[in-house]
Amino acid sequence: MQTPFSRPRRTLLALASLCPLLLGPLAQAQGTTNNTSTQPIRLVVGYAAGGPVDATARLFAPALSKELGQPVVVENRPGAAGSMGGDAVAKAAPNGLLLYFGASPTLTISPHILKSMPFDVAKDLTAIAPLVSYSNVLVINKDQPFKTLPELVAYARANPGKLAYGSAGMGASNHLSGELFALRAGIKLTHVPYKGNAPAMTDVIGGQLSMMFDIIGSARNYISTQRVRPLAVTSRERNASLPEVPTMVESGIADYDVGGWYGLYGPARMAPELVTRLNEATRKALAHDDLKAKLIEQGYDLWTGSPQLLAERAARDLALWGTVAKGIQVE
Repeated sequence: MQTPFSRPRRTLLALASLCPLLLGPLAQAQGTTNNTSTQPIRLVVGYAAGGPVDATARLFAPALSKELGQPVVVENRPGAAGSMGGDAVAKAAPNGLLLYFGASPTLTISPHILKSMPFDVAKDLTAIAPLVSYSNVLVINKDQPFKTLPELVAYARANPGKLAYGSAGMGASNHLSGELFALRAGIKLTHVPYKGNAPAMTDVIGGQLSMMFDIIGSARNYISTQRVRPLAVTSRERNASLPEVPTMVESGIADYDVGGWYGLYGPARMAPELVTRLNEATRKALAHDDLKAKLIEQGYDLWTGSPQLLAERAARDLALWGTVAKGIQVE
């Protein structure tokens, strides 16, 4: 028997059954803005496991996870000088669940030398937070006849093209560091690309190469054991781990202040409040004593700040390497 309340009750039940359908898109939209879920964040690295970018990302991920209260998992997507990983993030939903551990060579050199760069750094990615920076050091074979940078420059001017320097490959940051050095000093050098820094360093030690630029963190061991001789660091200020080594500017190479960095990026169109939350969590993560100690031990300088700081540095370096990379192109 039907009561006066039967029809309203059936209506309420029907409406209740529709609530998940009605609220689903709203909940999804809120998740896109706030990223308050416990879903894991995938931190994309554009290089294979085991390299310096991957190793640094794996140090950083647990600290970020602790600050956000959700898992952060490193995901390697190597290819096209790191740009395949960046492209995956550029095409992702802007909900903060897929982020890019970006290395400066991919973001500031690759656009000039790749035949086809799959994404535009400024338009397709959101700068979230700077992470670390690093400098290179110019090292030479210890049996070379010169012992200072001015002596090297004088030798190179007297012997055009005789000095050969190695790099991690065409378009690598230490390749273009050498190109910029030759440009600023007005000398001619011969570039020899390798598949990584390690084999190039082996040949510098062995005398097959005259010199190379290498990341300070990986070169320090060779310097401390006197297998190579350092001539200058590429940063504007002297490096705390090599205080006795002068800068390129101090050694007479004007307007030479270059280095690399890593930064955290997301897809374009991320909500400002989500960017702020991730930026704050990144700053707190980099303040962890254990993480700081490990990064400094590997030769990195902590580099914290706003999304604008990261975006401005990327734009400045993109312009710099554009002037150096003319005529260089890789597949």
